[in-house]
Amino acid sequence: MSIATKTDTQSAALRVADSHDLIRVQGARVNNLKDISVELPKRRLTVFTGVSGSGKSSLVFDTIAAESQRMINETYSAFVQGFMPTLARPEVDFLDGLTTAIIVDQERMGANPRSTVGTATDANAMLRILFSRLGKPHIGPPVAYSFNIPTRTASGIMTADKGQGEKTIVRKVVYQGGMCPRCEGMGSVNDFDLTALYDDTKSLSEGALTIPGYSMDGWYGRIFSGSGYFDMDKPIGKYTKKELHDLLYREPTKIKVEGINLTYEGVIPKIQKSMLAKDVDAMQPHIRAFVERAITFTTCPDCDGTRLGKEARSSKIKGKDIAAVCSMQLTDLADWVRDLDEPSVAPLLGGLQHLLDAFAEIGLGYLSLDRPSGTLSGGEAQRTKMIRHLGSSLTDVTYVFDEPTIGMHPHDIERMNNLLLQMRDKGNTVLVVEHKPETIAIADHVVDLGPRAGTAGGTVCFEGTVEGLRRSDTITGRHLDDRASLKESVRSSSGTLEVRGASTHNLQDVDVDIPLTVLCVITGVAGSGKSSLIHGSVSGRDGVVLIDQGAIRGSRRSNPATYTGLLDPIRKAFAKANGVKPALFSSNSEGACPSCNGAGVIYTELGIMNTVESTCEECEGKRFQASVLEYTLGGRNIAEVLAMPMTEAEEFFGEGEARTPAAHKILDRLADVGLGYLSLGQPLNTLSGGERQRLKLATQMAEKGDVYVLDEPTTGLHLADVEQLLGLLDRLVDSGKSVIVIAHHQAVMARADWIIDLGPGAGHDGGRIVFEGTPADLVATRSTLTGEHLAAYVGT
Repeated sequence: MSIATKTDTQSAALRVADSHDLIRVQGARVNNLKDISVELPKRRLTVFTGVSGSGKSSLVFDTIAAESQRMINETYSAFVQGFMPTLARPEVDFLDGLTTAIIVDQERMGANPRSTVGTATDANAMLRILFSRLGKPHIGPPVAYSFNIPTRTASGIMTADKGQGEKTIVRKVVYQGGMCPRCEGMGSVNDFDLTALYDDTKSLSEGALTIPGYSMDGWYGRIFSGSGYFDMDKPIGKYTKKELHDLLYREPTKIKVEGINLTYEGVIPKIQKSMLAKDVDAMQPHIRAFVERAITFTTCPDCDGTRLGKEARSSKIKGKDIAAVCSMQLTDLADWVRDLDEPSVAPLLGGLQHLLDAFAEIGLGYLSLDRPSGTLSGGEAQRTKMIRHLGSSLTDVTYVFDEPTIGMHPHDIERMNNLLLQMRDKGNTVLVVEHKPETIAIADHVVDLGPRAGTAGGTVCFEGTVEGLRRSDTITGRHLDDRASLKESVRSSSGTLEVRGASTHNLQDVDVDIPLTVLCVITGVAGSGKSSLIHGSVSGRDGVVLIDQGAIRGSRRSNPATYTGLLDPIRKAFAKANGVKPALFSSNSEGACPSCNGAGVIYTELGIMNTVESTCEECEGKRFQASVLEYTLGGRNIAEVLAMPMTEAEEFFGEGEARTPAAHKILDRLADVGLGYLSLGQPLNTLSGGERQRLKLATQMAEKGDVYVLDEPTTGLHLADVEQLLGLLDRLVDSGKSVIVIAHHQAVMARADWIIDLGPGAGHDGGRIVFEGTPADLVATRSTLTGEHLAAYVGT
């Protein structure tokens, strides 16, 4: 082949390679998507818009990102795949041009009590290496500074051949770890209230133990009586010291009961292993109530909450030990690292410096490395995950973000936009699901889904530029330039909720009077102390109902109908109309399909391979027995009713044969909070943080409460739906309730009667009240960051 021909072939090949500049999706039908097709430009920033429930996440996460991850997983061996989550192929005809997808979502970071911001981002690993190199006195390798590794001692006999015969050496080796032995690296110790464990006036056989699950009718009764350590009929109050010690503290001991080998263990070590090893939020409600009643957690007196043993704390760099360094605010820690001039560890210092600067860049400079990762909000967790990718050398990757501006002050949104553009400019494809107009404005390409939510959505309403979206007649296009105006007159307060000397976290001895019977908005940059003020000084008072975005406790069998109590009147209405028992209309009770036990899916375990989840063939995923589906109400069976969107169900139960006032009342509240697009039977574990909060709000509105506290209620809401939520908050106030909202959304601030602004900065630069007054006064003075952004928003 001649040189000219070879060159021509190479350039032709290059031109073909360069033509793969689109991600093509054809015929996507996941969830409510209606056979849609889109073409997304690579190495560009594409924003997906549309009302909540229109199908954005179904397209971005459940179709594009899911298929990319599934194909990558298939490249691993069957053994490795056995440790990975099951990923089914999404319902789509054709996908082309996919690149590796990295998902940065809002899922809260694992609430493992041993996980901190430092361990989650590798900052702790870098610091441990730094201290093992520079710390004085030198105490050992990096693991000697880890609060997750205990000090271990090993001894043994070693035989050495010295040439003139063997020599035996006895060696004892200490493997130094950093864990505090008293609290085992947890930072807190627990103390048991013995009166909550047993009733000392009763004997064991009379049921003296008040611990959940400790019934004397089952195995526990056999173990206690078979141990022979105490008299089962003697009241606990009359036990000797030895008997009480055996009951409460005895170490695991092998015993034989009725010819069976068993282990007897004292009640307290048993509780520590079975209950306290779990995250409190993951416990069943009755066990959580017992733990909260019986056990008090106090700071470990040996390590003072630092989790580290005294050896790890004795080693210092420039007068600071690793615990003191981890407790510093990240902006201060970055300065401390910058001042370390040690050529021997220059690359390590450079990497650590870059990581800490990234925290400040992304608006999280107020955190500390010892902050437990389970205490981060959804927005903070998402940005912490983002830190890992900022310095990445990877290019031509698809980054997928789920509302990255959640929990962000308008001031911080500008920073986030810059980071998204930086990621794109490195040659990556950036896909963002977003509602905020400030982030939609920076898009190279926009895909607007809708027109409505649920079954009324799932189609592409617009595809093109931001300017094209503005001119389009879609819901997003019409509302893109919506700006709430300041209220002409504000309500007057009829009392105040006094807060005095608040010092939770970074609050600096704050005194404030929160007005009642009005809409009061607490605002300020992220980390300024808003949540600290509410959680530390307001929630927990009589009549205060706190509605946050925390996970709703319930299994994958739970859904909005069961959570809100809506299913009870529906079951009764079905039972009355058909002359049968209400239990038949529950997929968790008598009406459940026998094949899948009412789950709708069957799990097949395949050893080391992935567990396969398949729709139950007998009930076709409907969860009920076929005989139950023959009973109807208003021409619909129970499975069809649970598949209805709430707006349709509200109409269905409001009139005609199916009229059920109790059900209609609950559906009315669910529509009020903007959840009309959800189906009654949608599993709770598929709801976003904002949806969970609004579901809680709809449920709590029926409760007795005088003061409602909401944390970022506009999370996940489309511009068109924010107006509806504000109308609901106004109606609550007009009915005589007090509503306190933690918010960054300028539309909420503009509608407030009173604003309390915290700041001026984050962390130790915040924690003070920088403004109290009406929105009009805040805009007029523009004395704070919030004032400047609100003034720009309302166009004054």
